Amino acid sequence: MLGFLVRLLPFWVREPLLILVGSVFGVRIMYLAHRDGEWVAAAIGLVFLVFTAVRVHTVARALRARRAPAPAAEVALAAPAAPAAIAQAAPAVAVAAEKEPNAWGQAVAAVAVFAALGAALWLGPHLLPSDDDGAPRAVSCAGGEDEELPGAYRKTPRAVTGDELCDALNRPDLAQLLGTPAETATAVSGTSNTAPLTDGKVAQPEAEVQFDTYTVNVSVTYNELSIAQYVKLMEYGEETDVRTLSVLGRPAVLASGHTMKIEINLGGGGSGGPVEQGPPARTLSVALDAKDRGGYCDITVWSTSGALPDDSALLDIAEKVLPTIPDRTV
Repeated sequence: MLGFLVRLLPFWVREPLLILVGSVFGVRIMYLAHRDGEWVAAAIGLVFLVFTAVRVHTVARALRARRAPAPAAEVALAAPAAPAAIAQAAPAVAVAAEKEPNAWGQAVAAVAVFAALGAALWLGPHLLPSDDDGAPRAVSCAGGEDEELPGAYRKTPRAVTGDELCDALNRPDLAQLLGTPAETATAVSGTSNTAPLTDGKVAQPEAEVQFDTYTVNVSVTYNELSIAQYVKLMEYGEETDVRTLSVLGRPAVLASGHTMKIEINLGGGGSGGPVEQGPPARTLSVALDAKDRGGYCDITVWSTSGALPDDSALLDIAEKVLPTIPDRTV
């Protein structure tokens, strides 16, 4: 289809266009082949350049033919025309000469237009402004300004919302912190929940960012449980590989556990399957203040494959994300 459309163009538009496209692609491919050491790409670039050289030769021959005078033999053999016929033909010849398109003008206009398009396509990605550090950010957090918060948030003025947590977690460099810099977020969410088994009296906002490899969840619990008390509870629970440490000058603890897997049956009127054990997860819990007066932030990472990043990834995320959460949490 493209070849058919190109053939419909006038000669003095089509040929300069083919020369421009062939030279741009040929030079670009040859440059990339030289940079990457790809001989196949170099051969393709050479084909483009040879094609361009053939088109240049065709245009050069056409220009020489236009400038060449009419053969003398044809002028000599031409029958002498009557003065009246010559007078009638002269205006027609003049009109035809005026209507004859300017080949050089067409060629220059075609080259200028397609050179501008080529420059825009080539330089556009480098000239567009960017508001991040170069890491792609595929999805953004949905605003929930009109959402009515549970009563626990009104009773806890320092509590942040799920949307605020989502904005803090959905960083352009989050994938790099996880050790998968080539990935982009596939889904993000933020909810203003309350802690379970508290009758809705404890605010517990959370946010989650999903990648192809890992999923990161951040939640903040505004209760009176300190990290020191939390560590003691872990001694009686099923958490494994517990390690206490300090993050940003606050008490913190690392622990391993499992996520929960819940299957919901949407058809047949069934109530769904039982709660099952999901893939392993690694959680870093950090106190909300240096004095550990109660409340903590959980940063949890897991993957469907069961693989987990190093603990250093969790620490890097905490050091980047926690300072960006609104100050009323610290």
